[in-house]
Amino acid sequence: MFFQPPDGWVGDVIPFARDGELNLFYLHERRETPKPGTSWSLAVTRDLLDIEDHGTALPHGTDGDADFNAYTGSVVRDASGGYHLFYTGQNPAVRGADGAPLQLVMHATGEGDLTSWTKHPEHAFGAGEGYETADWRDPFVFFDEPGGMWRMLVTARHTEGPERRRGVIAQYESSDLVAWERTAPFWDPRRHVAHECPEVFALGEWWYLVYSEFSDAFTTRYRMARDPRGPWTAPVRDTVDGRAYYAAKSADWNGRRIFAGWIASREGDTDDGAWQWAGTLSLLEARQNADGTLAFAVPAEILDSFGREVPTGLAPTVLSAPDGHRVAVGTETLPEQYVLRAEFTVAPGSAEYGLVLHASADGDRGYVIRLEPRRGRMVLDRWPRRRTGDAQWQISGDVPHLVELERPADLSGGTHTLEVLAEGDLAVIVLDRQVCLSTRLYDLRGGRAGFFVTDGTAELRGLELRVRGDHS
Repeated sequence: MFFQPPDGWVGDVIPFARDGELNLFYLHERRETPKPGTSWSLAVTRDLLDIEDHGTALPHGTDGDADFNAYTGSVVRDASGGYHLFYTGQNPAVRGADGAPLQLVMHATGEGDLTSWTKHPEHAFGAGEGYETADWRDPFVFFDEPGGMWRMLVTARHTEGPERRRGVIAQYESSDLVAWERTAPFWDPRRHVAHECPEVFALGEWWYLVYSEFSDAFTTRYRMARDPRGPWTAPVRDTVDGRAYYAAKSADWNGRRIFAGWIASREGDTDDGAWQWAGTLSLLEARQNADGTLAFAVPAEILDSFGREVPTGLAPTVLSAPDGHRVAVGTETLPEQYVLRAEFTVAPGSAEYGLVLHASADGDRGYVIRLEPRRGRMVLDRWPRRRTGDAQWQISGDVPHLVELERPADLSGGTHTLEVLAEGDLAVIVLDRQVCLSTRLYDLRGGRAGFFVTDGTAELRGLELRVRGDHS
């Protein structure tokens, strides 16, 4: 359910829809020493279920080329049917005016075979005056129909201002996709180090700006506006997912907005390892709420492909602990690949409730999906937590949950649904088909499903565990 090439990892994804196909260009990361150049590879799906790897689409350059690393960009089709690929060129050996590796916007063209492109190094251009030369990447090109012009957004940084708040989305215009003229910045909040992988799109009467925050929190965010020129406003819940799902970009596929990003791996394949750049491809679908905000969930056809129900050994039940903690655990072992769906009704004033995954028989060990109405959030926790020494008190007890795996959520109602899509060490948790939390679950495997409540009363109305075909 989660695509990854056999010889590497999925970096930033550049989705491009055409003729019913969702073409998923991705930066092919090989964790080798010495570090090789980065190319674009291509994976293709027509149903969001079967993903076929087509291999290298845009090869990286030689040791002496400006695009030794071919980084993130975008693909468009012009009025005559020609294809244009814009990407970031970077070579660690080529330094810019600021002493860091130079980044350039580069151009390639094609006739329709998305694995065959002609590079045009003569079209490359770097940062203009007032922008840092080493942060000039992720060109996103789209056609502005009212203006009759192509527009390009570029991840950039001002040369002046507080070091970590110089991020800006620069903007260029063109009539022919070759000659580009600088214009006013597209978005300049003076808030982050950089706004990576920007894109804009329209749904109904709303426009959306999506970017990945390269700063205080590494996550993908969005803004809303009635016009592509802004002003842009931040919704209350402005994130697509959590820390583990990064550089997500989207495409209109058959009238649906499909986001493609990567779930980061962790160093050492352990829950306490540092997040790494690149990981495994994961698809989410965005739907528009009545107020224009976006809801995110796993596409229905992925969930529906899990057609066979298997027992959990945990029946619907009510747990009450007005001043304490209670847990009920099933009797059956969770499979390697599954979809788990739980429906809850919770009494007003309850503090915490949710699911335990891969739990021990007494529910004391496991991954905890904790819904906290008083704090308006969903978090992922784990027990046992990381140990800092041999003494009983030497644990990460002052960390309320796994760092950076917290999602704001509207838990004001009395009924809620959790869905979990899991395969191996990967998991995507979805609350009410609105809020997603993607993660890795390395250390605890097997185990059972459980239900708990803390300082309150909650009812598990239903728990359904499904697998695909004969998988068990």
